[in-house]
Amino acid sequence: MKLLDVVALLEDLPEINLYRGQVGTIVEVYEPGIFEVEFSDNNGRAYAMKTLKKKQLVLLYHEPISKIMPSKQIKKTVFSNYRIL
Repeated sequence: MKLLDVVALLEDLPEINLYRGQVGTIVEVYEPGIFEVEFSDNNGRAYAMKTLKKKQLVLLYHEPISKIMPSKQIKKTVFSNYRIL
C-alpha cells in the first residue's frame, strides 16, 4: 500500500463512527504498514481521519489486476490482504 491508494476498512471502529467496508484514501505513510487514512463523502468532504495498520485495511482495485501487477505477484498480494473472520 502506498500514498493515495484507495482502501476499505476491515474492522469496525465504532468509537470514531467507522465501520467495516467504509472506503478511504491513504494520505500519509508514517512507516511501513502504518498509514493515515482519510474517509470522505461523495462530495469529497472528509468526515474522518485515522491512523491505521495494514492489517486493518484492504487495497481496492478499479481495473483488472493483471494490468497493474505481474502475474506472479497477484496471488501473493491479493490474497494476503484477506482474512477469514
